[in-house]
Amino acid sequence: MPAARTEPFRPRWRLWILGAASLWACLALGALAAWRDGHALLINASDSLPNWAFFIERNKAPVRGDYIFFDPPASALLTRHFGKRAGPFGKRVIGLPGERVEHRGALVLVAGRVVAHMKPRTRLGEPLTPGATGMIPQGCYYVGTDHPDGFDSRYAEIGFICRRRIIGTGSAIL
Repeated sequence: MPAARTEPFRPRWRLWILGAASLWACLALGALAAWRDGHALLINASDSLPNWAFFIERNKAPVRGDYIFFDPPASALLTRHFGKRAGPFGKRVIGLPGERVEHRGALVLVAGRVVAHMKPRTRLGEPLTPGATGMIPQGCYYVGTDHPDGFDSRYAEIGFICRRRIIGTGSAIL
């Protein structure tokens, strides 16, 4: 005859639920970490773009009209206007590799279309240098904004933006 049970029966289903929840949490955290490596949320603090919040996709090749976000090149002018630790810049892709950039007086043309008007000085009165002309190199882009005070590829202090500086392409969310 079997011995009588002296301790209460504990259902094993609780252990299965706890194990499944732990597994699900590990998978969810792994997926979130993988998403974070390829994406970001960026808040725009300037007036040069019409939106203030962007969803960023890293490693996506930009096309004409995309917003791209990039680390601006270091310069004394940039430091004076934006501080030593200037955040990322966001602009629209206007010119693609292989397209020609021309200056006609203060007008900037990309692929034969007028895309910007250059100013001789910043709003603080400092001189601005006209940007490069000629073919846009492979892996680089002419970027700009419709804002009249936009600090973009029309000026040498920003110039063409090449892949190594690009953080990602952005979609406006707010």
